[in-house]
Amino acid sequence: MQWEELTIVTSNEAQAAVEGLLIEEGAEGIIVDDQALQKDGSAVIKLSSFFASYKEISKRLSVIKGKIENLREFGLDPGEVEVKLREVTDQWSDEWEKYYHARRVTRYLTIVPSWEKYRLSQSNENVIRLDPGKAFGTGTHPTTVLAMRALEDTIRGAETVIDVGTGSGVLSIAAKALGAGKIYAFDIEKDAVVSARKNIALNPFAKNIDIAQNNLLTGISVSADLIVANVLPEVLLQLLPQLPERLKQGGRFIASGIISAKKDAMKDAILKQGLFIEQIATDGKWVSIVAHKTAEKE
Repeated sequence: MQWEELTIVTSNEAQAAVEGLLIEEGAEGIIVDDQALQKDGSAVIKLSSFFASYKEISKRLSVIKGKIENLREFGLDPGEVEVKLREVTDQWSDEWEKYYHARRVTRYLTIVPSWEKYRLSQSNENVIRLDPGKAFGTGTHPTTVLAMRALEDTIRGAETVIDVGTGSGVLSIAAKALGAGKIYAFDIEKDAVVSARKNIALNPFAKNIDIAQNNLLTGISVSADLIVANVLPEVLLQLLPQLPERLKQGGRFIASGIISAKKDAMKDAILKQGLFIEQIATDGKWVSIVAHKTAEKE
């Protein structure tokens, strides 16, 4: 099969949104280079995405560029975007194994590619195996790391957890590794659900995670001790009104995927739902928020 490689250089803060856009366009894989530099030495993100030639992605370039520029309307600055397209061989998939390696992302969680041999460095280390697949999150983006740190600080054991916008399933798997009880994972994208199921299968301890295609919490009747969502701010705003009904008294909500410019607006939106802010963490331009629903006796 013939392939085309579409390379996009953009800002760190726009990375997740551009990845999602490329997946929507039909990318079969995305390689992320977060060490790229512009001519002036400033850091940028280079996303190399791969499309089957028959999809004729060249005819969609102007549309893709327009969608990236439109991210500014959502408070994301994509920077000076560069877009390049070239034909490649079917050996591009070998690049996964050259690029992705084991990475310790929190005190107790390590992300390991499915093909890599790995030896524990300490007894309390939890290994999560992932196949990057279509890059629905490889577990190392700052928004994902912030969410996993919050899970690590929040989970005490046996909690019922809902993971909204699960993507690769990494947060659900992490929650299970940290001792959570029943976990429900939802994503609106069919391909994300397929990817998450494959990653869950790579981690036997997480085999009883329930995953389904669903739009946020619409139609969901389960009540949770903990709800986690690592999604774009505009999606979080759609989710917030659904939280009070689905979150148990004393339950917690972890929100990630928030660009720092949106932090105050997101705090206000969370408070309007009757939740209380417990913790705010940052990683570069990214922010996560942990909030809780007041217990009745409070």
